[in-house]
Amino acid sequence: MTGNGGVSFWWQQIGLPAGRPPLPGDRDADVAIVGAGYTGLWAAYYLKTLQPDLRVTVLEQRFAGFGASGRNGGWLTNSVTGGRARYGRAGGARQQQAMNETVDEVIRVAGAEGIDADVRKGGELNVARTPAQLARLRTAHAEEASWPHTDVELWGPRRTAAHVRVTGALGGLWHPHCARIHPAKLARGLADAVERLGVTIHEDTTVRTIEPGRAVTDRGTVRAAHVLRATEGFTPGLSGQHRTWLPMNSSMVVTAPLPADFWDEVGWADAATLGDLAHVYMYAQRTADDRIAFGGRGVPYRYGSRVDADGRTQQRTVRALTALLREFFPGAARVPVEHAWSGVLGVPRDWAATVGLDPATGLGWAGGYVGTGVATTNLAGRTLADLVLGRDTDLVSLPWVGHRSRRWEVEPLRWTAVQGLYAAYHLADRWESRGGERTSPIARLADVVSGRGH
Repeated sequence: MTGNGGVSFWWQQIGLPAGRPPLPGDRDADVAIVGAGYTGLWAAYYLKTLQPDLRVTVLEQRFAGFGASGRNGGWLTNSVTGGRARYGRAGGARQQQAMNETVDEVIRVAGAEGIDADVRKGGELNVARTPAQLARLRTAHAEEASWPHTDVELWGPRRTAAHVRVTGALGGLWHPHCARIHPAKLARGLADAVERLGVTIHEDTTVRTIEPGRAVTDRGTVRAAHVLRATEGFTPGLSGQHRTWLPMNSSMVVTAPLPADFWDEVGWADAATLGDLAHVYMYAQRTADDRIAFGGRGVPYRYGSRVDADGRTQQRTVRALTALLREFFPGAARVPVEHAWSGVLGVPRDWAATVGLDPATGLGWAGGYVGTGVATTNLAGRTLADLVLGRDTDLVSLPWVGHRSRRWEVEPLRWTAVQGLYAAYHLADRWESRGGERTSPIARLADVVSGRGH
């Protein structure tokens, strides 16, 4: 392996950005946005397109796209955590339709702004490799099929193999609302686009406190009528936010480019993203330059909500992900794994994403995407823009708007619980690998304890 960390393979591939100037002291703005990841950049983009004279300042601790926006698996998909099961049939249907449209909106903006992010819409395929996973897949399809305008398809092993030949796959669940992207290219292109619109981005500027009317940083204070928190997995570093969202760690490896005969062998020809129905699930894409980028859980959580500096991944995680990748695709062993990296994603206590604005204080927020934020950030950004500008749109009445979760437990309960939960999920996957259609009772209990059970 030639690389580990360096923020991510995606950033190493295109080169780390030169950096923008930090905040030069106290400043005034109409809207201050804390965090220059996808959420903050999309919010800035739509604010300026809707009201060009608005003074928008984005504050970023490192550089635009440093966090999950530049490290994720590149799934531009229609999932939003906490949607269907929590919001009822009507609310869930509205939320789902908004997400379907969001995938196409990101593709539209990328084209309009000349952002070459290796975007290719090939759908999403989730495979089942044990009888218990297959039973969950069938249940998921039955639930999906009951919703209006569903276009999710349940595939048997033959059709699944014709789409992507995964060793041991017993079936698959497919939908068309997903595109593969290059995360860092999208982050870089979006940052450039908002600057062209007149947004000011200050990097190397650490926000210490968010208060009504101001964001206080290590380099000065930005005074603004609206201050939007778009810090996702880095939220615990803000004063008063230590227990708001938990920074969950996720890791990835990427292979060297694979030859044409490998792709012919596995039939992975249309850029579909790939996931599975394990409790400790994986996610993967075929990159534009014919690699497999393959992700999953490593060390799920660091004590005290600590986050890494450069994305470096433990060797045991690299070995585990490499072994699983080659279990899925034995032919991939012919090339080495070239790079590994990690990042954090924001997890609310109830595992439900949220966006909102308090009109009394002018404070807004968005995040808690639990790993499905590439598209959801765009919906959040558009919603924040409408809330700030007082626009009465369909977006501001979606059921996730204004949702609040209870806070996470104090340490050491938080660390002990997360370590125990993921140990339970690993144990449940091993139990299910022995056969039988029943979901492990260990996993069911872990879902309830974790807050994932509804």
